[in-house]
Parts: sequence; structure tokens; C-alpha cells
Amino acid sequence: MLESVIGNDFRLIRFYDDEDDREFTFLTHAKHISALDAAKLYKKRWLVELFFKWIKQHLHIKTFYGTTRNAVYTQIWIAICDYLLLIIAKKQYGLKSSLHTISNSIGQIILKRGNIRDFYNKHDEPVNVPEDDSNRQLTLW
Repeated sequence: MLESVIGNDFRLIRFYDDEDDREFTFLTHAKHISALDAAKLYKKRWLVELFFKWIKQHLHIKTFYGTTRNAVYTQIWIAICDYLLLIIAKKQYGLKSSLHTISNSIGQIILKRGNIRDFYNKHDEPVNVPEDDSNRQLTLW
């Protein structure tokens, strides 16, 4: 770990991550935490950035309708619930299409009569879903 001060306001931190076998360089103005803690925070922040990138790509959230914390949380939770329902439907009905395909087309077929498998799969393929109440929890992956 290398740390150098740039002017009065910024610190340059170089951190080697053994897990990823990579070196990272961070520029921060946080003086109240150690260089190691700053590197860990930036690593976790990158995971948050990847999460939001995934949300934009998969949950179709391009903009937030509200600006308050509650509004943003509500929209994210609704989108996550929507995504989980798609995963459950894919698993429950044995759908072969990708989640992206199902998500894009579900609005077009939601009011059509018929079995959802007929829209996405061949209807003669059996689906292994327990019929009794002993195991009501689905495994998603």
C-alpha cells in the first residue's frame, strides 16, 4: 500500500488486491480514515456501481421518478420484485427463454389466454414442479 498527498485536499492511494491480483489507484479527499479503509470502501463502492449498472440493464430503470430516498428505494424494490417474479415464473413453468426475452415480451402476452409455456416453450415438455405442499420454497438458481 502506497499513499501520497496531493496538495492540501487529496490523497493518492495505491492498493494491491491479492484476491484479484490487480493494483488499484484511488484519489480521495477522505483524511479521517486509513489508506487501507479507503481502499476497502472504494472496492465496495465498485460493487455498488456494478449493482446499479446491472439494475439499469436488467430492470429497465433508466430514470428515477422521485428524488427522495424513499422514492428511489421504492422504485428499486419494485423493480427487484418484478425481476424475482420473472425468475420464479421461469423456474415454475420451465421456460427456456432468457429473462431478458421474457421481460420484454411478458407485457404483450399477459392478457392472452393459454398456458405461458405455449408462448415460450414447446407445450409437450414436462416441468418438474412439486405438487404437494411439503416444499413450497422455490430455489431460484
